[in-house]
Amino acid sequence: MSTPGLAINRWWQLVACMIAMVAIANLQYTWTLFTVPLSTGLNARLSDVQLTFTLFILTQSWLVPIEGYLVDRLGARIVVAVGGLLVGLSWVGSGLAQSLPALYGCYVLGGMGVGAVYGACVGTALKWFPDRRGLAAGLVVGAYGAGAAVTVIPIQRTIEHSGYNSAFITWGILQGIVVTVLARFMVAPASSWKPGGRQYAAATPERVEQSAVNYTPLQMLKMGTFHLMYLVSALVTFGGLVVTAQLKPIATAYGLDKTAVIPGVSAVALALMLNLIVGGMTRPLWGWLSDRIGRYSTMAMAFGLGALGILALVELVQHAIWFVILSSFTVFTWGATFVLFSAAIGDVFGSEYAATNNGIQYTSKGVASIFAGWGAAKLLEATGSWTPVLWAAFGCNLLAAILAFFCLKPMVAKITVRRDVSAPSTPASSHLVGSR
Repeated sequence: MSTPGLAINRWWQLVACMIAMVAIANLQYTWTLFTVPLSTGLNARLSDVQLTFTLFILTQSWLVPIEGYLVDRLGARIVVAVGGLLVGLSWVGSGLAQSLPALYGCYVLGGMGVGAVYGACVGTALKWFPDRRGLAAGLVVGAYGAGAAVTVIPIQRTIEHSGYNSAFITWGILQGIVVTVLARFMVAPASSWKPGGRQYAAATPERVEQSAVNYTPLQMLKMGTFHLMYLVSALVTFGGLVVTAQLKPIATAYGLDKTAVIPGVSAVALALMLNLIVGGMTRPLWGWLSDRIGRYSTMAMAFGLGALGILALVELVQHAIWFVILSSFTVFTWGATFVLFSAAIGDVFGSEYAATNNGIQYTSKGVASIFAGWGAAKLLEATGSWTPVLWAAFGCNLLAAILAFFCLKPMVAKITVRRDVSAPSTPASSHLVGSR
């Protein structure tokens, strides 16, 4: 299969992956703008509408292992092209949906498409940048986090002036086209490829421990280290998803959707834009920091700060300016999650099966979505307040920080070795270590 000129350079690969991630970001990060209009348009309860988001995240995350396997076997190009088609069909179908079941089905298609593109792009970055995994993964997932920032106001205005149906259809077509075109430029490196020879060794940070073993997905699933990593990821993801999925309903409950922080821009619109910008910028930052001080110390720092931010939000959520600042700060800390765990999967379990293994770990997002979307809305309906939801998010972040530093960090240290580029990668089947 011929490869376009752009594909022969790993930095162009990274750029293509980042743009593709920007193009799929709206399905998750501008969803909150559609929740209230959908509730009105379909005459449905918020919890029923938010079940759409839960199904989207479940499909997006739980199918990533299969999509990652396809990337490892067929290449990113085919998987991303199909993903782009599904992304476009999802929003066009959502705009035409006249019932909740139809909406659910369309957003499930979107989850499949986003998961395919997300898994392929992160997997491709991990394969091309073993020497800079934290930075590369941070840039790619940062593009997903920040991608919707420039479209928040246009989509919101389309909803206000033309209805949510028009917004779904118009932006669905645009997003599908962009992703499908970018798929052409994505390929994986040869299995024997290494970046820069001696420069590769020099570029690998001393504080990042990497395994000399490439673990298969089945071998990884048998290891207690992976199970703990999965739990920590699910805990901290709950808090982040509460803020992204429930941002507008929370703001509406306190009248902040009608409160202007700056002329012409409501508190909820400003918070959403800042959340996306901060989320995108912070992911490369956390990735870079983890390359310098270690993945698990960075996790503890990020998740601990996230707990403090949510705690402050509990007390100050009714104040528009603090709502904007603290929701953005929560996203700033949550942005570390996906880059750190993606990089950690590559560090601990090797590069060969990185797309599949990262996809398996990514399903933790689906577990968290059950509680952050539908579960949080149900808790609101039962208690009449968002305070219990925010307290739950605080507790999850705090527990994640403790587990990352005091449990996960020493477990990883026992099963990884400092990377020696002069030694060939050892198949896991002949060198199983630390299967605990």
